[in-house]
Amino acid sequence: MEVSKQFKVKNIEASKVLKLEEELTYQKGQVVSKTLVQNKNVSLTLFSFDKGEEISSHASDGDAMVTVLDGTGRFTVGNEVFLLNKGETLIMPNQVPHAVYGEEQFKMLLTVIF
Repeated sequence: MEVSKQFKVKNIEASKVLKLEEELTYQKGQVVSKTLVQNKNVSLTLFSFDKGEEISSHASDGDAMVTVLDGTGRFTVGNEVFLLNKGETLIMPNQVPHAVYGEEQFKMLLTVIF
């Protein structure tokens, strides 16, 4: 079977080495997202945050794992606050309210497992 017929990831090429932090750019005053996978089991999304931009508090039906690809982001999970830098990862349990804030411009990969 051809790779392209079984490939479930969208918006990126198969069988190619990628630098995820280069897959989207910063845009002034915005949060930018690029969905890589979205199905009933898992969601993979890249995000870039301009400094001072945020995603307000919300809860998810799945366990979420974020990995910072560039810069520094502030993550509030329940009542705890975490500053994550490039290369650091945080798990945010399902149904626990969480928020994300750009301490500076930063990029992250969000993986949600349902």
